[in-house]
Amino acid sequence: MARFKLPRMEDSTRANLQRMLSFARPHLKRLALAAVLLSIGSLIGLAVPAALRWLVDTVFITRDLSQLNLVALGLLALFIFQGATSVANSYIVAQIGQRMIADLRLMLYERVQIVPLRFFAERRTGEIVSRVSNDVTIVQGVLTETPTNFLRQTIFLVGGIVLMLVMNAQLTLLILGLIPPLIVVGMVFGRRLKKLSTAVQDRLADSLVALEEMLSGIRVVKSFAREDFERERFSDQVERAYDTAIERAKIRAVFVPLISFLGFGSLTLLLWVGGRQVVAGVITPGELIAFLVYMMMVAGGLGQFAGLYAQLSEALGAGQRMFELLDATPEPFAVEGAVIPGRLRGQVMFDDVGFGYEDGQPVLEAISLDVQPGEIIAVVGPSGVGKTTLMNLIPRFYDPTSGAVCVDGCDIRQYDLRALREQIGLVPQETFLFGGTIRENIAYGRPGADEAAILEAARGANAHDFIMSFPDGYDTIVGEKGVKLSMGQRQRVTIGRVLLKDPRILLLDEATSSLDSESERLVQDALERLMQNRTTFIIAHRLSTIQRADRIIALQDGRILEEGRHADLLARGGLYSHLWSLQFAEVDGA
Repeated sequence: MARFKLPRMEDSTRANLQRMLSFARPHLKRLALAAVLLSIGSLIGLAVPAALRWLVDTVFITRDLSQLNLVALGLLALFIFQGATSVANSYIVAQIGQRMIADLRLMLYERVQIVPLRFFAERRTGEIVSRVSNDVTIVQGVLTETPTNFLRQTIFLVGGIVLMLVMNAQLTLLILGLIPPLIVVGMVFGRRLKKLSTAVQDRLADSLVALEEMLSGIRVVKSFAREDFERERFSDQVERAYDTAIERAKIRAVFVPLISFLGFGSLTLLLWVGGRQVVAGVITPGELIAFLVYMMMVAGGLGQFAGLYAQLSEALGAGQRMFELLDATPEPFAVEGAVIPGRLRGQVMFDDVGFGYEDGQPVLEAISLDVQPGEIIAVVGPSGVGKTTLMNLIPRFYDPTSGAVCVDGCDIRQYDLRALREQIGLVPQETFLFGGTIRENIAYGRPGADEAAILEAARGANAHDFIMSFPDGYDTIVGEKGVKLSMGQRQRVTIGRVLLKDPRILLLDEATSSLDSESERLVQDALERLMQNRTTFIIAHRLSTIQRADRIIALQDGRILEEGRHADLLARGGLYSHLWSLQFAEVDGA
């Protein structure tokens, strides 16, 4: 007979559940202590119906006040002890839960830091933020609160059934006959809830993306007076999340009451059958009351199990999204046997390099280039020919799909990645400053740098004077992404950061574009100082800024079409000459 095998999806779900449970492994001792405390409190709860039975059958019938006082004091003592165990259990579970949230978020944050740029090109920021915030909270809940509730309801369910069987097997068997329908209902609704819960998280991530994009581009939004459009776009995403959440709520709205109806319907049946036995003298009124309370515990436990299954299904969806991030292939840091370079000379060679972001769609083809230490190379060409891509291969933001990029005669894939990047400086077109002080942003280039080194870097970047014009000087808060500084000021702080780093290889990606004439002059002067004695690659929108480059590389269709000095390329009358003519024709026309 063929061996039965669960579908692949079930295997995946089981694997995700096992991985989620592994996050609780470091906390097993404290979880066990919480379980013991919870068990004590739950067992005390099981003793209450027995006390009620004694109260009805003994105290009320005999009207013995001394027995009543004894029962009341006993129950009070039990409740005090139960409350103490509940407080201790709740604190331990909360502590474990918060520790788990912190650990998971740190784990996801560390993974986000080490995945390659390609990962971010394929995903939106809001989606990643949602996984680090919403999904972690859901997974934490199912690892701490769900097991707690599961244990409590299991004790009530099993303990209640055992005590019911001892008291009256006939009534108990009658009730147990209703359990299979409850299980079937739970499975059917639970699968649907799992799919909808995953969809809700996806819709929430989409709305976070819209919010993040609006906040990042708030100046553009306001300049184009597109607040209404952005509000409508965000509203659409929120409404989609709302619609999906409502669909999930509809399922839950039927699911939980249906389970409750089946449970309390059985309670009604028990009351009718048991009442007849009391009238017939088969059982005492106290036994029926105790049996009813135990039945409510059992029915409540079954209803809670249905809710716990729904929570587990929701967490499995969140966990799957979280694991997609945790399983993302990281950049090759700390590779065994990697070469840790000393101070690089700065010789860079492209050896028949090809690259494409997608298979069959090359961006660069057959790029061969030998750059000597200290040489300044300018890369020009029409938009989309691969200028920035070429530069991104040097610090291994991407690896070539063919050929090799070598630094000082060694394939950069053999270098320790961090050690390589520590000797490469980047000044991008779109500067980015952190929301702290100017001093902190400059010191980012070399953590632990002293004040003298920071001031020297700022002076070299032509930033010291404008920094000192602020009341707080170097302690001036720049705001989110440096919003309190002008474009030229942000660019000079960025140059100061790179100067402090003192790299051997420098990458300038259109570093003077979008600047006014005065700012461009100051930035260009700072760049001239920065480029001294460093191997430099420049992508320049304004061709007038690269006339003194040692070589100019003109790219077209992902290949090097021309190579030479400014005057030679102009005399050749090729692509570079054409780009030069177009640019200065625009200037003359303006």
